[in-house]
Amino acid sequence: MAAVSKMAAGPALFNMVLSRPRHSTLLRMAAAISGSRGLRSLLLRQLVAGHKPRLGPRSMSSAEELAASQAKEHDYESLRVTEAGAHVLHVQLNRPEKRNAMNRAFWREMVECFNKIGQDPRCRAVVISGAGKMFSAGIDLMDMAGDLLQPRGDDPARVSWNLRQLISRYQETFTVIEKCPKPVIAAVHGGCIGGGVDLISACDIRYCAQDAWFQVKEVDIGLAADVGTLQRLPRILGSQSLVNELAFTARKMMADEALSSGLVNRVFQDHESLLAAALGLAGEISSKSPVAVQGTKINLLYSRDHSVAEGLNFMTAWNMSMLQTEDITKSVQASLEKKDLKSVTFSKL
Repeated sequence: MAAVSKMAAGPALFNMVLSRPRHSTLLRMAAAISGSRGLRSLLLRQLVAGHKPRLGPRSMSSAEELAASQAKEHDYESLRVTEAGAHVLHVQLNRPEKRNAMNRAFWREMVECFNKIGQDPRCRAVVISGAGKMFSAGIDLMDMAGDLLQPRGDDPARVSWNLRQLISRYQETFTVIEKCPKPVIAAVHGGCIGGGVDLISACDIRYCAQDAWFQVKEVDIGLAADVGTLQRLPRILGSQSLVNELAFTARKMMADEALSSGLVNRVFQDHESLLAAALGLAGEISSKSPVAVQGTKINLLYSRDHSVAEGLNFMTAWNMSMLQTEDITKSVQASLEKKDLKSVTFSKL
């Protein structure tokens, strides 16, 4: 609503929404929110006829109620994707016997998985976690050694060219999370090492358990992290000095330091409470307008990489079309009638 109040009618409109104005004022408010005649007439019909929105999916309140079923469209070797609610998907790194080390299948399947999720009109939020005793041990050196240590090519130029293509593909494995318009929440327990840090750095929100620890491990195996940590972590932590220390030494960052430094938002006592909180947050996000949430993610990422003026200009171009959504009418009415947004049915996106 902040964007609506500033761009459409100023602070006065926002105050009117909170104070539940009379019907005549509501019609003027609807006109201010959007020039769409259809939206104004819809709001009028709803208010005059006392229309009540159809109930959406029941809110889930416990880990037991989040019992998941295998997502039919997702069948992978290294990942397990389950439906943890009407609009929430849970993606698990699923090689617990290998501490969720990232093998060849993983680097390929993550791209396929999140490209599908990005196009799934039912999904509105995603949780990523690790099966077993830890989040991820990072790259599976045994499986990947051939690609890394014996790259193809007849001479140094061709070897370099092939390595460049290989590294670009690996980078896309995590960039695809950032490109996905659905908010992605990382739930970390146990070790999050090397490629695990690259992965969570591309997520939108990070929670962890008290036993979690984080390690930028690459210097210990003779290379510089090359798939996202060095580019994203400084923006997340806000301290180049701390990032330098972590990357130069490969020391462990424990959960309490991760919280105080801003790497994670919250720390939970154990894995079970962590997952319940992460899935609960995803459920809360999924109750909002998908037009609003996904538009917010896209604009946050754009503004991160551009100037304030460029970000505002992009926002103007974005909302000149998105403000015409019926989701505004539904959200405003729910606010006026003091109803939870979970009771509102938003169309798929």
